[in-house]
Amino acid sequence: MQAFAILMIPFAGTSLGAAMVFFMRGKMNLRLEKLLLGFAAGVMIAASVWSLLIPAIELSEEQNMPGWIPAAAGFLLGIAFLLLLDSLIPHLHKGSDKPEGVKSRLPRTTMLVFAVTLHNLPEGMAVGVTLAGALLGNTGITMAGAFVLSVGIAIQNFPEGAIISMPLRSEGMSRKKAFAAGVLSGIVEPIGGAATLLLAESVTRVLPYLLAFAAGAMIYVVVEELIPESQNGEHSNIGTIGAALGFTLMMVLDVALG
Repeated sequence: MQAFAILMIPFAGTSLGAAMVFFMRGKMNLRLEKLLLGFAAGVMIAASVWSLLIPAIELSEEQNMPGWIPAAAGFLLGIAFLLLLDSLIPHLHKGSDKPEGVKSRLPRTTMLVFAVTLHNLPEGMAVGVTLAGALLGNTGITMAGAFVLSVGIAIQNFPEGAIISMPLRSEGMSRKKAFAAGVLSGIVEPIGGAATLLLAESVTRVLPYLLAFAAGAMIYVVVEELIPESQNGEHSNIGTIGAALGFTLMMVLDVALG
């Protein structure tokens, strides 16, 4: 039951953020959007380092392996995995008129949802693999650490949920449909988390690789999408401030409570 709750926390953050479409009118303020995008990037970077890469290195050394091998290999595989998905799944980034991935005739709104879904998959994987380490024991990963990571991702998912539902509303969707689309974009988090949890629990030796893999996937999203979007156009300094705040908050949570 505790494991299920931890898996669902990030999804709850996305859903609550998507619900902002019922309370906000028109487009989100540009400065606020930049701040939230930067904040999400900062949280994901800190989580990748403190919650995923460092535990991967420490666990590898406990298994009498050079710590850098699983960390480097898993990290690059995570980057490659998201790069592959990015090139295959048709999606459209907010503010862009040029779809990415394979050519399709999908509606613009559907491709906007797919873009955010790609963001959420590595976050679910990160929670799942961290939770697996906590449940296995003797890995240096605690249930508190898994909980902190889940809460940190949920915090940054809240603005992401709003950032997807509000543009969908401006595209002509009703508030209910925009909310539903935002919620659906986050459903991959508990699904991806549960799948990763089952895999990691069955093969303990690959846990360091899976931790680093999740880190690589998250950093791909940060570098490919969140940072460029937060720095594009006016008010880029606000995006930088948001990144600093998000990084600091996640670091403090992980070190103090994890």
